[in-house]
Amino acid sequence: MGRLQDKVALISGGAKGQGAAEAKTFAAEGAKVVFGDIADAEGEAVAAEIQGSGGEAHYLHLDVTSPTDWQAAVEFAVGRFGRLDILINNAAILTRRVPIDELPPEEWDKVLAVNAKGVFLGTKYAIPAMRAAGGGSIVNISSIAGIGQSTHQEPAYAASKGAIRVFSKVTATQHAKDNIRCNSVHPGPVDTEMFRAAFAEPDALAKRLSRVPMNRAGTIDEIVSGVLYLASDESSYVTGTELVIDGGALSM
Repeated sequence: MGRLQDKVALISGGAKGQGAAEAKTFAAEGAKVVFGDIADAEGEAVAAEIQGSGGEAHYLHLDVTSPTDWQAAVEFAVGRFGRLDILINNAAILTRRVPIDELPPEEWDKVLAVNAKGVFLGTKYAIPAMRAAGGGSIVNISSIAGIGQSTHQEPAYAASKGAIRVFSKVTATQHAKDNIRCNSVHPGPVDTEMFRAAFAEPDALAKRLSRVPMNRAGTIDEIVSGVLYLASDESSYVTGTELVIDGGALSM
């Protein structure tokens, strides 16, 4: 028996990186996985890989800023498997690291739309399905940018991740009566495509990692293990909190 045996999970941003790793891990742990992204070719390839390994996974096009796409994703999961137990709000983007007075309003709006509004929409449309199923677990991927090390953070990204942290607590308190749990995960620097693009220069990377006591970026698997715990029944008494996985960065 897997740790998510027969549970139905919906994951956003699942075509690559951490989202793809979550989809693969959840399927290996026995979940029926529906995942979405806007990178359709990559998403279909991940679904084929999972299916080829004996797992059950289905890819959908999902623009997380679109209420229609979210409604369709939830309806597909429930229509296909009869219920929805887990939602992982994983999709996120990052804009250029510039001072606040140099940040164009349209870049701010785009980051907040994907990173914060996307989490709201996913949660909004998942809650009725989870309530009908008797409960569920929502895991929102935030960042240490939403808690601290504020002088080092890109302002729009940090604001969006802070919004996720507080929204997760509101969700947890409002829907505990429905047996729906909600927690946020706050990674530090993680060796992903987005992180490598943001710190492409060796000096910039070294400076960023100098603010991590363990002096390295985390791995995707290290983050996914935390997400898996919060998604599973092992964390049945955990809600409204944040799981920090940051190599000690917030202790500095």
